[in-house]
Amino acid sequence: MTEVTTNQSLMAEGKEGSEVKHPNPPQAFLEVVCKSSGKIRRFSVGTEAGFAVKLINKKLLNYDGGGGGNGLLASYIEAVKEGEEEPVSFGPSSLLVDYGRGWKLQTVIEPHGDKGGVHIGATRVRKSSANGADDSHSMRRTQSPISFLYIGKILLAFLLIFVFGAVFTLALENLPRLILYINSFV
Repeated sequence: MTEVTTNQSLMAEGKEGSEVKHPNPPQAFLEVVCKSSGKIRRFSVGTEAGFAVKLINKKLLNYDGGGGGNGLLASYIEAVKEGEEEPVSFGPSSLLVDYGRGWKLQTVIEPHGDKGGVHIGATRVRKSSANGADDSHSMRRTQSPISFLYIGKILLAFLLIFVFGAVFTLALENLPRLILYINSFV
């Protein structure tokens, strides 16, 4: 009986039980502050953090003319809030989430890491030098996979193939004589 009166009173007020009005509708996108460029990048709700980092770094590389410029690419994304002791870090497969008022998403830059490049998940982005060459290749000579021992083994294999071929050729040429010799004793 109380259920009926509650539903009737809601209907009388012009409200249905299934409709709930939110004072702040949820945002259709998330904003991530890029520390390298200072720009704000927008991503849809549910975007993976690894994808966002790759896209931000791609835009940084394109913006800087392909060279990485200052070399400060994003490593990962974290949510920070003033007064909070520890930020919330997003792994590469984590979905970006808005934690509400006061929280902001930003990229994290680790310039003290490897000088040859910045690690981004499982990929590695290399910095290019001014002449376009990759600094990771040195001018030292590497040992050739072809050695004298290798060539010797190949020559020995050819020699054995020719010897076996000659033995089988002689056997096939003399096979009729061998058959006649065996038939003469039987």
